[in-house]
Amino acid sequence: MPVSEGNSGEKIWRRRTTGEAMVRWLAWLAGVAVFVWCWNRISATTTWFFVWDAPRIAGDIFDRATPPRWSYIEKLWVPIWDTLNIATLGTILALLMAVPVAFLAARNTTPSTRFIRPAALLVIVSTRSINSLIWALLLIAIIGPGILAGILAIAIRSIGFCAKLLYEAIEEIDRKQVEAVTATGASRWQVMAFGIVPQIMPAFAGISVFRWDINIRESTVLGLVGAGGIGLQLSGSLNTLAWPQVSLILLVILFAVVLSEWISAKVRSAII
Repeated sequence: MPVSEGNSGEKIWRRRTTGEAMVRWLAWLAGVAVFVWCWNRISATTTWFFVWDAPRIAGDIFDRATPPRWSYIEKLWVPIWDTLNIATLGTILALLMAVPVAFLAARNTTPSTRFIRPAALLVIVSTRSINSLIWALLLIAIIGPGILAGILAIAIRSIGFCAKLLYEAIEEIDRKQVEAVTATGASRWQVMAFGIVPQIMPAFAGISVFRWDINIRESTVLGLVGAGGIGLQLSGSLNTLAWPQVSLILLVILFAVVLSEWISAKVRSAII
């Protein structure tokens, strides 16, 4: 901590030197300059008339959307069931693919840290970096619209998430238990089954439930691009400006998300 002397000779403690303070002020100045430049760029491409008129438009849509068309609920049971199936089956497929990828990516279980581990990490990064909507668009172009495209989109998107958290849990296991099983003369697969898997099962269960909860949210919007589920009903209602139906669909989606959150919280608390 820098020290300076006052007029009467007393020592004055300062948090930063003059050079450090100047660097911080220059950094703040540069940040403000970048913010102003970005704001000017945004303002140049923004139609501010629509922005100022947005509260009136929002109020008008709210008036048209209330009350919800409750009679339309009969046509939503199958789509919301499809949405739950997309999230559940997609999560199961993701876990089946994520488990071997996680073992190949973990330093203490991979057969090769030079070749196989980088390939597994590439799979994790590539599947996590692309949004499920983009995966759905690609899969719809390949296999056509429908629920199958939604399931595969959710599954591919979830591989990286599940594998990353799982391989980190594998690398954090207690090595003493593994050494104890190895000392009995167990094979590599027996060591994995009795020394590693029991230690990561709580983490695996928590990751599974957490990802299923996330997939419920993501699967509700896949129908907007033709991947099935309740999002397809939402897209049709928005295209026809059927606002009472839109409000009902949003309420159903909200209920499904809240229910999945409650279930996942209960399961995680039971596991932990």
